[in-house]
Amino acid sequence: MSEQSIRHDVSLLTPEDLHLFNEGTHYRVYRVLGSHVVEAHGTPGTHFGVWAPNAASVSVMGDFNGWDRDRHPLRPTGGSGIWEGFVPGLRQGEIYKYVVRSRRDGYTAEKADPYAIHAENPPKTGSVVWDLVYAWEDEEWMSTRAARNALTAPMATYEVHLGSWMRAADDGYRWLGYREVAPRLADYCEQMGFTHVELLPIMEHPYYASWGYQCTGYFAPTSRFGTPQDFMFLVDHLHQRGIGIILDWVPSHFPTDGFALSYFDGTHLYEHEDPRQGFHQDWKSYIFNYGRHEVRSFLMSSAFYWLDAYHVDGLRVDAVASMLYLDYSREEGEWIPNQFGGRENLEAVAFLRDFNEAVFREHPDVQTIAEESTAWPMVSRPLYVGGLGFGLKWDMGWMHDTLKYMSEDPIHRKYHHSKVTFRMLYAWHENYVLPLSHDEVVHGKGSLLGKMAGSDWEEFANLRALFGYMYGQAAKKLLFMGGEIGQRGEWNHDASVQWELLEHASHAGIQRFVRDLNWLYRSEPALHELDCEPDGFQWVDCNDTEQSLLSFLRRARSTEDIILVACNFTPVPRHGYRLGVPRGGRWQEVLNSDAEPYWGRGEGNLGGVEASDVPSHGHPFSLELTLPPLAVVFLKSEGPRAGPGAAKAAPKPRESAGKPERPRARRKATGKARAGKRTGRTRN
Repeated sequence: MSEQSIRHDVSLLTPEDLHLFNEGTHYRVYRVLGSHVVEAHGTPGTHFGVWAPNAASVSVMGDFNGWDRDRHPLRPTGGSGIWEGFVPGLRQGEIYKYVVRSRRDGYTAEKADPYAIHAENPPKTGSVVWDLVYAWEDEEWMSTRAARNALTAPMATYEVHLGSWMRAADDGYRWLGYREVAPRLADYCEQMGFTHVELLPIMEHPYYASWGYQCTGYFAPTSRFGTPQDFMFLVDHLHQRGIGIILDWVPSHFPTDGFALSYFDGTHLYEHEDPRQGFHQDWKSYIFNYGRHEVRSFLMSSAFYWLDAYHVDGLRVDAVASMLYLDYSREEGEWIPNQFGGRENLEAVAFLRDFNEAVFREHPDVQTIAEESTAWPMVSRPLYVGGLGFGLKWDMGWMHDTLKYMSEDPIHRKYHHSKVTFRMLYAWHENYVLPLSHDEVVHGKGSLLGKMAGSDWEEFANLRALFGYMYGQAAKKLLFMGGEIGQRGEWNHDASVQWELLEHASHAGIQRFVRDLNWLYRSEPALHELDCEPDGFQWVDCNDTEQSLLSFLRRARSTEDIILVACNFTPVPRHGYRLGVPRGGRWQEVLNSDAEPYWGRGEGNLGGVEASDVPSHGHPFSLELTLPPLAVVFLKSEGPRAGPGAAKAAPKPRESAGKPERPRARRKATGKARAGKRTGRTRN
């Protein structure tokens, strides 16, 4: 383009924008700050706006002016701290940065735009002028997602790192772009029965190995995989296939890279100046100053941006515990108490409460999810009762306790029985997600399969039992990629999931079992409708410590469905094992993790059992069961049919998922959880 002088008589900012931004209550300031392609005085061009209150001058430079630091100066807008200007003729695709000269110490820096919606492909760090024009085709999903994201709905989430879920083996093992991965990921999740995909942070980040958790572009999907419209296509395509999308969002800290937010205008603008408040010692990153109004507007606008512009269905907030506690990972003398002498970060608490209140007010059909690793009370309870207002919270305690239990030799599990029963003492304190996440398969922790005790067959049986116990429990579910096929190796962000393992019956069996678990969970209201309410769960026997056995009932609210879940955590089959049930008649074995299609031994209950009039465990009837070794069985009462208010069964999946790059090539599995006719018809 030909060089144009900057114009200062064009502004997108209204007095109300300035007031709300400086007040910390502008939740969509991304609409007026950053770069925007507009037309002014009949001339198309780009408007720039950036907050730098301690700058002596700010100018914009780029390819359009030969990266001249002085040719296009911005002007301050009143006392707001915002600098703005309009460059005629500047269109989409232009690369730019701000030159910020501070009033302090002669500091000058070239900065990427904090509100940029597109960025150069790392390691380049420039911002890119862009627009968000896109023709969405997900109207059906958007009109129905309130029911899909409700606490009464099934939520089986597949956690994915886009750079390593699948690579293009035919082209230098490169990443797949947003548009390439969309149909493959949708095919796989649809067939496997996952309801949602949760992406590790896709916001722009300079260091790939940070997995996105060291974010520099809070409004820009990483350009590693394509443009903003390419990412919109991914979201749109998943929605059209009936799959929700949740994004990891990181308002807890940001990296110290000089081109980004840190020391933005020669002062600690976004972060606290005192390192006891502003520097995270573990992650070597800066901590946001939640007490600064404009920082709150920045973060709130980032959250709303992904919900507004990209139609995402939820935000999983990372490292909430690090936000809540001033002494998080700090020794005595390394932190500053709050005004009352306590360790709680009151400004972060206020921010999180405002975030949840605003999100659910503006987008009542989405979810917010907290990764909070402590016992902070009422994380997922409403503000009016003193909670933080999240919709859901990860149950980190369950994850650690259960994985520790499953790593024990079965002969020793009776001494650790409380690890698989303890969560029911607190299960109704929050609305929980049971996560088997990426955090458990990195940094030397090994794979999920590698954590399981015993021989090769016992490892797979234990992993199936773990998944069965997880899906039987009352809570939403989350599983990191690779776990569903029993990946052998620890997650490697520079490699693909080990899809080649599906050539082995053991790994294909794990995958079939997870698929059938998902479809059973989705189709049975008793397994999901009361995930977050105590009426949905009842112990039958949690005290058979000696034999490491657990049994419990799951119930629905709107139907009379009842499902019995029985778990045998030893390699010894239990024959003639009696469990009390509240109803007579036949109980159909709808899923059995020891079924042969799952690489089990095929022990079971011949498809079902008739209840006898023998009271047991406080119930008037009982079942005499075969509980296979290292296995979980699900039995459904064939009692009264569900009433008219019952949830509709989920649609049946297509053929076995197999390798996602060839999703329809594998033969159909024989262990169908949906019909409940074959997984139980095994030898007794």
